[in-house]
Amino acid sequence: MIDETRKPDWNPRADEVLSAQTRAYDAMRAQCPVAWSEFQHWTVFKHADVKRVLDDHETFSSAASSHLSVPNGMDPPEHTPYRQLIEPYFSPQAMNAFEPICREIARDLVNSLPDSQPFDVVKRFSQAFALQIQCAFMGWPDSLNEPLREWVNRNHRATLAGDRQAMADVAQEFDGYIKGLLNTRRQAGADASRDVTTSLMEESVNGRPMTDEELTSLLRNWTAGELSTISSSVSIVLNYLSEHPDLRQRLAGETSEKELSDAIDEILRMDAPLMSNRRITTREVEMGGRQIPAGEKLTILWASANRDEAVFGDPDAFCPQQNSAHNLLYGAGVHICPGAPLARMELTILMKEFLSRVDRLEMAAGEQPKRALFPTGGFSYLPMVIGKR
Repeated sequence: MIDETRKPDWNPRADEVLSAQTRAYDAMRAQCPVAWSEFQHWTVFKHADVKRVLDDHETFSSAASSHLSVPNGMDPPEHTPYRQLIEPYFSPQAMNAFEPICREIARDLVNSLPDSQPFDVVKRFSQAFALQIQCAFMGWPDSLNEPLREWVNRNHRATLAGDRQAMADVAQEFDGYIKGLLNTRRQAGADASRDVTTSLMEESVNGRPMTDEELTSLLRNWTAGELSTISSSVSIVLNYLSEHPDLRQRLAGETSEKELSDAIDEILRMDAPLMSNRRITTREVEMGGRQIPAGEKLTILWASANRDEAVFGDPDAFCPQQNSAHNLLYGAGVHICPGAPLARMELTILMKEFLSRVDRLEMAAGEQPKRALFPTGGFSYLPMVIGKR
């Protein structure tokens, strides 16, 4: 008997999907809200189904990778002590301490942008900010900026191609950077710089120090997520504001940082900087009229769930206050993003500095932006022109 569930419902790598991902996901949400494909396995499109997955970690496990993934690829109770270890690094006190550094980086970067001359937002602004801010927060040298930029690009290419060997090579390359940073601090001993990386090296889990493998996995997940999503977020927000000049002018006025942050969250709800995450089923489960066996990989598609008409009405309507309670930008459940306070602060400060200095924002004449391809959101090329105040 033919297993009907193994007939692909769609091809997420088809040209017509990759060329217009949001439109394709909107269509799939209506036509086939739980779909099978060889590339994504089971994909969940609806907000209610994604919330069900996020809230039931016993049925939908995060241990979807064959490699150690701290803490992203762990479930409670194993996940809990690592999560408790991480959270203080994003406390209000930690954010207040980092805020002046973040503002200085943002201001300097905005001031460095060319006035009335075309430039690529992705390379010159969004990636540059993500790299500088991540290295500053972790206490890493500026000399890592360009190697990390190349590493992110190779990681994206390998993931898109589904090239497991290339992905393993990229991970090993990053591990080499981290081991060098750890060794430098160990050699310095008591003279090692007092930063986040050094502090993490001194943390204990279950009464023992973290192993280098655990540290490296933690830092890899932290860095890959931060660099990709912050860069994508900046490009998405600037593109949206260029298309909505009235909103840009309003946000540039006497808007509080809370109102600006809420506006950014809403823009990123409509146009996801992080496309998806993975889970694996621990038992047979029914969802969307489909029977999903135990041990199946499942893709939760943020880029669809956050546009679900059943929750948000018109998914393209800008309604921050109405939509914030259901916005899954930073996830939900036990794996809700611990770094959300840092990401919100970074994006809010950057946009505050940008809007205070810029009174013109438009696409460069004769140029066409290029969207990034799954699993990355945002843009790979965004040519714009600004006018400074």
